[in-house]
Amino acid sequence: MSAFTAYFGLIRVGWVMVREGVVIALPSEGLPPSVSLAKSFVSIFARKRAKTQARSDRLAKAVERLGPSYVKIGQFLATRPDVVGVDMANDLSQLQDRMAFFPNAAAKAAIEGSLGRPLDDLYVSFDEPIAAASIAQVHPAEVQTAQGRKRVAVKVVRPGVRQRFVNDIKAMYLVAGLQERFMPSSRRLRPVEVTRTLEQTTKVEMDLRLEAAALSEIAENTEKDPGFRVPKVDWERTGRDVITMEWIDGVKMSDVEGLKAAGHDLNLLADTLIQSFLRHTLRDGFFHADMHPGNLFVDAEGEIVAVDMGIVGRLGKKERRFLAEILYGFITRDYVRVAEVHFEAGYVPAHHNTESFAQAIRAIGEPIHGQPAETISMGKLLTLLFEVTELFDMETRPELVMLQKTMVVVEGVSRMLNPRFNMWKASEPVVGDWIRTNLGPKRIVTDLKDGLKAAVKLAEAVPEIAAKTEKFHHELLAMSENGLRFDPQTAEAIGKAEAKHSRSGRLALWIIALVLIYIAWLLS
Repeated sequence: MSAFTAYFGLIRVGWVMVREGVVIALPSEGLPPSVSLAKSFVSIFARKRAKTQARSDRLAKAVERLGPSYVKIGQFLATRPDVVGVDMANDLSQLQDRMAFFPNAAAKAAIEGSLGRPLDDLYVSFDEPIAAASIAQVHPAEVQTAQGRKRVAVKVVRPGVRQRFVNDIKAMYLVAGLQERFMPSSRRLRPVEVTRTLEQTTKVEMDLRLEAAALSEIAENTEKDPGFRVPKVDWERTGRDVITMEWIDGVKMSDVEGLKAAGHDLNLLADTLIQSFLRHTLRDGFFHADMHPGNLFVDAEGEIVAVDMGIVGRLGKKERRFLAEILYGFITRDYVRVAEVHFEAGYVPAHHNTESFAQAIRAIGEPIHGQPAETISMGKLLTLLFEVTELFDMETRPELVMLQKTMVVVEGVSRMLNPRFNMWKASEPVVGDWIRTNLGPKRIVTDLKDGLKAAVKLAEAVPEIAAKTEKFHHELLAMSENGLRFDPQTAEAIGKAEAKHSRSGRLALWIIALVLIYIAWLLS
């Protein structure tokens, strides 16, 4: 039934995409003649009004019809232009994560079930929702403290969303598997691995305890940072399905006129935003990966407050060094060094020529140096860099793609606040300090410390490694003498699994054929 569910889900997605005109709006360039013919054929099934809408509007309507989990899938794919293409990623990034409210009674039941206490024991007041997204909705509430009543925001997971997502992700796995099987050129992008990443990140986002932990971690990281903070978490009233946090009174960053009216310095806010993001990325290796203007507020003190930490990104030490060396290499026009960094990190296969790769990097860097500093986009630079690396078989690095996409969004918000925003001037204090600390003489000391720690851990593990090696050696000897054998239960289990898979596959194909015939009959 699992295979049938996936195939039926895929048919439903395809039909909705056809009806809403998404399929006919896709580019035809480079498609095989048979695919172009099929695309022309399905255009007769598109709604008339859909043919007059922009592609992004058609896509938004289709995703809305498919339901909340597809909104989340669309938002995730918007962060992966390497997988869906730049144009489609831009369309998906315009998806509005605004869903219908679910009843207050369901929210109260979810809270009581998650926290194991009556709602009246938790909150003095609990009001109707003010915002609803694909995963959860937010309610204003009040709690009793030693200082009196305190206003809080309560985020509650949407009922049934977990099971619905489990069903919908099966169709994505099916598409990813077919893509890898029949489109060898797509294997570099690892579509199955991308789907697995989507599944994992969404599961994390559906557990609000993990969002609370992310808020707590970034609060610790940014405790002494100027001009930036996140809401405080009320851990007593936080569980898997609910998170209670500080209520933020402020102006959304999307409301530029409201920021001006409140007397905030927009140029200072733009600089603070990009510097905060770069600190989180380079210093902490942990960043808010959904920093669109709707998730950013400015409070009465002029501090930026970031909310909704459901999507976060992490960068290891190697990735942070890689990013800093690339930026520094472009600034100093050392394109050979930028190329060498890619090879040293193992991102570009060793069989390629370093000088040829450096030549491709130069094609990106040289035009930038002829532009005014305020027009140079760091996000666009990284986008061009990833496009060039595709020519040299660089495998997809999901953490770097998420970073690049987030940087584009943050940079866009900064330019919205200050149209003449100078990205390089604003980021230099943070990037320059990190480079001096981590790419200068201090780097050698840090690497020596890390090497010493690794050596100590290896020494501690030597006895266990020796024991496992000896055991493996005996097993190899036994296999060489007796051959590799399965016990009867294992052999029988393998046979049953293969037979079941074959039967379910055939059954699914017959059902799909009958469904398609039925749809064709209805439309005739």
